[in-house]
Amino acid sequence: MKQARLRALRSQHRTHPVCDRRTDQRVHIDFRLMYSAQDDREELIMGDGSVVDLSNKGLRVRGNMAVKSGLEMTLFLYLPDGRDPLFVLSAKVAWSRGHEFGVEILKMNVRERNRLRYFLSSNLQL
Repeated sequence: MKQARLRALRSQHRTHPVCDRRTDQRVHIDFRLMYSAQDDREELIMGDGSVVDLSNKGLRVRGNMAVKSGLEMTLFLYLPDGRDPLFVLSAKVAWSRGHEFGVEILKMNVRERNRLRYFLSSNLQL
């Protein structure tokens, strides 16, 4: 059932290849995250929200705090595996529209990277 739902969601999300800069397949999913960053004035931004889709290199977020493109942040992803949050040391906002934004993952430790890869491979199986 879960795999059929993921397959259906993936098939609905098609974009023209010239406009789509993604190099990895994304999993459409919904789980919590927290994010923190410092803005241009060195003020702390702390927000939470939902991950809408996820890949090895990035994710789309619906957050409660608006952010600007280019902002670097730290993420805590609450994967639905019941374990501690997955920690992303450094990520950069690639685009932003109000409270929805795309993030490129820049830096994670090896253990967290492997955990993300395992989670994605488990959810991409058809």
